[in-house]
Amino acid sequence: MTVKNNSLTVLPAGHTLHHNGVFSKDGQWIVFDGRNDDTKIGETSTIGIVNVGTGEEKILYRTQNQTIYGPGVGAVSFSPVTDKVIFIHGLADANQEKPYAMSRRTGVGIDISQPNHPFYYDARDINAPYTPGSLRGGTHSHGWSGDGKLISFTYNDELIDPNLRVVGVMVPFSKGVNVESGQGNNDGIMFSAIVTNVVRSPRPGSDEINKAFDECWVGENGYTQASGQHVPYAIAFQGNVLNNEGKQITEVFIVDIDPGKILVDSLAVGKSGERPQVPKGIHQRRITFSKKGLSDTRHWLRSSPDGKFIYALAKDQDELNQLAQIDVSTGDMTLLTSNPFSIDYSFNLNKEGTKIAYVAQNSVYIFDLITGVSTKLLNQEKGKIIGAPSFSPRDPLLVFNQYIKDRNGKDILQIRKVSLPN
Repeated sequence: MTVKNNSLTVLPAGHTLHHNGVFSKDGQWIVFDGRNDDTKIGETSTIGIVNVGTGEEKILYRTQNQTIYGPGVGAVSFSPVTDKVIFIHGLADANQEKPYAMSRRTGVGIDISQPNHPFYYDARDINAPYTPGSLRGGTHSHGWSGDGKLISFTYNDELIDPNLRVVGVMVPFSKGVNVESGQGNNDGIMFSAIVTNVVRSPRPGSDEINKAFDECWVGENGYTQASGQHVPYAIAFQGNVLNNEGKQITEVFIVDIDPGKILVDSLAVGKSGERPQVPKGIHQRRITFSKKGLSDTRHWLRSSPDGKFIYALAKDQDELNQLAQIDVSTGDMTLLTSNPFSIDYSFNLNKEGTKIAYVAQNSVYIFDLITGVSTKLLNQEKGKIIGAPSFSPRDPLLVFNQYIKDRNGKDILQIRKVSLPN
């Protein structure tokens, strides 16, 4: 099946889609950042939206005093329930000595009805004693819970072990988190906490991890444990363990999120000389015990709407990336595809949880979870397709990133759309 591939954006600037949350709740707008290269967040100055039907583009936010060293913005996603977005924002004091970095950024928001009026989601406080609910590093790859109330993120601390990546969560906090003013500090409207434990040197054969990353929320409304208890909020994440032979592999972990336990543990913010701690009563658990682990190709986990399954990439016997399904209750992992080629990037499910879109061989494929069949949507594509395709929440529509040559022959990253058959 070949369908018409239409260009949605045409302006001579980059249009990078995040791996999730690119559509507004009504499916009418798509949010993007101005990158033309995935690695250039620190040099990027704009966040914009484009209308799905008309192609009209609007700039929501533009940084001030942007240089090649920062502050930089990128990786933007819509709330599933409001017309607000969240994106990475580098620190205002970025310069050649202290440029944009994974430990020097925060989550900033915009209401699309009020462009250029930014606000901070997470508070940042680098002066001990630290304010409960604040962080002192950089948040990244923000993801909304199904009800739009909580936000997950990955985090690197600026002061202690900046290379140790962990997963955290922001929860609603009516008072907001207010910190003392100072360079590198900012208030935040939500209360932040780290919810994963990592160590520098995991013990071989143990469940200890040296990195927690590339997570997703489990279910649109949580999941049900084998005991029958419903868990309203949980995050599945990738964790690097060492097997019995000391080889590093990536497994899937889950952490149940209790906002009440997070809000009452004021000591979890940590002391001077230590990283933020996991609040009491919050515990991660490993759910997969596989021989090879997940693929080392960068991708984010995805969940079925009912929270029963987690989806990932894993390599087959020929070392090709295939879609994998993980049972949340048992941890059993099953390869869903058996393509004679490798899947290239992350992927996304549709809202109903019946189809998965992915990129391989410079084309977009749809895998039907009901029939178990993959369908190629595009043929003879000239420009390189990158990243994770995203389904509209309302219409039979898919959008993705593709490099298109401008009049001068330069590759410009644009947004393309594909109308899907009903």
